[in-house]
Amino acid sequence: MGVEGCTKCIKYLLFVFNFIFWLAGGIILGVALWLRHDSQTTNILYLQLGDKQAPNTFYVGIYILIAVGAVMMFVGFLGCYGAIQESQCLLGTFFTCLVILFACEVAAGIWGFVNKDQIAKDVKQFYDQAFQQALMAESETNNGKAVVKTFHETLDCCGPDNAIGVITPLWREDLCSKKDSVLKTVFETSSCHKKIDELFSGKLYLIGIAAIVVAVIMIFEMILSMVLCCGIRNSSVY
Repeated sequence: MGVEGCTKCIKYLLFVFNFIFWLAGGIILGVALWLRHDSQTTNILYLQLGDKQAPNTFYVGIYILIAVGAVMMFVGFLGCYGAIQESQCLLGTFFTCLVILFACEVAAGIWGFVNKDQIAKDVKQFYDQAFQQALMAESETNNGKAVVKTFHETLDCCGPDNAIGVITPLWREDLCSKKDSVLKTVFETSSCHKKIDELFSGKLYLIGIAAIVVAVIMIFEMILSMVLCCGIRNSSVY
């Protein structure tokens, strides 16, 4: 015997929420793949300075997002099917998956909040090391100049946040692209530290908004799935 009345409304409401959850999983998967193959981050994080690779903490987070998006799509489908079939077993499994996902999201959110500035900090340190090597030109095998030029061309910037960075466009045209005039070169050239902060803070902000929206949807789904499960149990008694 199928559910009736308010429980039937909850059944279809849960189906709608699960469909939104499935779509959200697809969007997160798509955004994660876009972040993974974004030209700016790829150009920078694939760089190698001597034997040292650019920091890959950002990519670790992206791979986690790809996994989360794929799991969300599976769980969303499971919830839709369980709601339509009015299966207590599927709804119970769906609820358990949601609890695990929610716990993982909270843990990832706490980790991300604690380390939100670390990614940009590591990349800036990597840039500073390459910049110093490019200025010193230690040897013919030193690829610091190539690394620095990649940063400058990708982010449209020149030099770090210090006095050397300000005058670099004037005396190292091989590292920085020169503007039409000296004043433009000095005042319109952005610091690479600032550009690195903007690059990663913007992407982390986007990820944070997506995580909050998904968390709210999951809370509603957990409540609705338990109410529907109880309604199915009660309807089977009568």
